[in-house]
Amino acid sequence: MTEMTVIGASGATLPEAFDGRHLINGEWKDSEGGATFERLSPAHGVVVSRSAKGGEVEVLASIAAARKTFDEGAWRMSSGKDRAAILNRVADLIDRDRERIALIEVLESGKPIAQARGEIEGAADLWRYAAALARTVHGDSHNSLGPDMLGVVLKEPIGVASIITPWNFPFLIVSQKLPFALAAGCTAVVKPSEMTPSTTVILGELLMEAGLPAGVANIVLGYGDPVGAIMSSDPRVDMVSFTGSTGVGKRIVEAAAGTLKKVSLELGGKNPQVIFPDADLDAAADAIAFGVYFNAGECCNSGSRIIVHKDVADELLAKVTALSAKVPFGDPLDERTQVGAIISDAHRQKIDGYVREAEKAGAKVLIGGSDLAVPGMGGQFYGPTVIAGVTPDMAIAREEVFGPVLSVLTFTDADEAIGLANNAAYGLSAGVWSRDIHTCLNFARKVQAGTVWTNTWMDGFAEMPFGGVKESGQGRELGRYGLEEYLEVKTIQLRVAPGRANWVGDS
Repeated sequence: MTEMTVIGASGATLPEAFDGRHLINGEWKDSEGGATFERLSPAHGVVVSRSAKGGEVEVLASIAAARKTFDEGAWRMSSGKDRAAILNRVADLIDRDRERIALIEVLESGKPIAQARGEIEGAADLWRYAAALARTVHGDSHNSLGPDMLGVVLKEPIGVASIITPWNFPFLIVSQKLPFALAAGCTAVVKPSEMTPSTTVILGELLMEAGLPAGVANIVLGYGDPVGAIMSSDPRVDMVSFTGSTGVGKRIVEAAAGTLKKVSLELGGKNPQVIFPDADLDAAADAIAFGVYFNAGECCNSGSRIIVHKDVADELLAKVTALSAKVPFGDPLDERTQVGAIISDAHRQKIDGYVREAEKAGAKVLIGGSDLAVPGMGGQFYGPTVIAGVTPDMAIAREEVFGPVLSVLTFTDADEAIGLANNAAYGLSAGVWSRDIHTCLNFARKVQAGTVWTNTWMDGFAEMPFGGVKESGQGRELGRYGLEEYLEVKTIQLRVAPGRANWVGDS
């Protein structure tokens, strides 16, 4: 068996459990009856946070606050300059508190501390980018409608936005949504995952310190039922923005259908990387290892499926397997660790189930494929896993595993590669590796994906839109498109000269 690179317990002293409450209309609130829930660290196996457990009372109060604040108009009618100033202050406060935010993110999610710091830094950049966009919101005018008419197109905030975020990148993903909603002039109700609620509470503290008016952003902690369900169906909510599983996304669409509110979804992925025989195999192998093990594979953009030309498959797999053994798995509080713990024991079992099923179907595990023992740690870890001999009909080739598991398929020509890449219900991201720009462009135009990387994987920029096709979602985040999601278009037609012709003639 190949020896893994394992980082044992660092012996770091853990802080006292974080206490989180709801933020409703500018005030911190406990739940009615004092209901709470706890979060155990997936890496350390101890309680790291206690949060107020929201119910119908709390979510309805939050929606009412957001609705009233929007309708009163002070925030939605404020200038882009004033909104930008607050968003920039939030970014500065995020930078100031980066270590505090990163630590609780590590404790609740199990991700490595170095990665968490990078994500918090990236989140601050998103707030600054959204601040810049706040000053660019504008409509259009049409002076070509004839001498008597002038047309004006306004772009206005859509209203109250329900923002529901996942556990895998809790602070980063709320920062892909909330600042854009605020930049547009919306008010919001935010529900973080019950597994990683605390960094969103910290964000609420920073919003208040930055001077965001009461009621503009409200935070409700708790579970999808009832909190998320009410946020998706209440008629006072104008839009739902959700990131999470495709199954939950479909239920949100159903809940929102009764009021025909707008729904923006960023869902699952089964993202292929296609490696042509002329590719730089060393660069591809490193990017493949990064793509599948980053965040323990618990990432919608995970490069969990490679499709490699048969002529170079053995050479590439040897490189990927060797790199897999070198990736440091273990204590997320150790600076050397690159892959931490799996979010929950139930999810770890689900990951292992996919691996066992693939083995039974004839696939071969080249490395990993089992739990990983980390000395001194009480949490759940899964080893780096590469599975060859995968065929398109296997579940592991089509379904989202959401773990550190790489499925390997092979091809003989470009058309077959594109067919295999598109052979999934998802269409979030895809990658292509070739030194021939024509090969890359042909693939990029034909693959069904919202993002295509060429000779790289998972680079990201605030300016570039992100989202998927097919069952990977609808709508876009980031870039100017991320702001447009929270805007409505209104047409105004002005008669600027007298003399409108009568429709009813003189008697």
